Amino acid sequence: MSADEQDPNNQALSRRLFLQAAAGAAGGAALPSMLHAATAPAAAIPEAASVSLTLEVNGSRHDLRIEPRITLLDALREQLQLTGTKKGCDRGQCGACTVLVNGRRINSCLSLAIMHQSDQITTVEGLAQADGSLHPLQQAFLAQDAFQCGYCTPGQLCSAVGLLEEQRRLGSGGAALTDAAIAESMSGNLCRCGAYPHILAAIREVAASHAANGGGATSDTP
Repeated sequence: MSADEQDPNNQALSRRLFLQAAAGAAGGAALPSMLHAATAPAAAIPEAASVSLTLEVNGSRHDLRIEPRITLLDALREQLQLTGTKKGCDRGQCGACTVLVNGRRINSCLSLAIMHQSDQITTVEGLAQADGSLHPLQQAFLAQDAFQCGYCTPGQLCSAVGLLEEQRRLGSGGAALTDAAIAESMSGNLCRCGAYPHILAAIREVAASHAANGGGATSDTP
């Protein structure tokens, strides 16, 4: 028996060397395949079929070809470059993406673009008149200082326009819009800056004007 075989420390050292060598050999054999896997091109992911779509936005017709899962919000912002409509929570909770569809307010982040073929869509860019004159609510927001950072303002404006249109359809023309009713109806539009009293004052001002005019639609109503 050799001296190495008799020494338990040498035997333990030999076993460690053997295991390290075996692991190194195995790793060396696996390394080329690992490198190949890391550098090989990823399998192509088939793209969803695009669809043809016509959107009527702010009085203009837009013929698009889009992926069916695109939301109306993303179609407006990314396809039509109408970035006034804001993406906030993207879950229908903040109201920053509010637009008007056939005169009714909706959260565009919760609606697919393909659902609105040939609908009449109005964004904040379409509230003003062609000659540049502001919508009465835009004027009131300025007069009442109804915004701070302004991020929520497009959605607030579109929602307020939709609110007044709802009142017109009900025949009340704004006469039934108490402060509590306005606050309740606008509760889906959040303002992180807390400009709610000024927003309420702006809407109250225009609602009162509509009521004084008999509640009829004005030329500024989309």
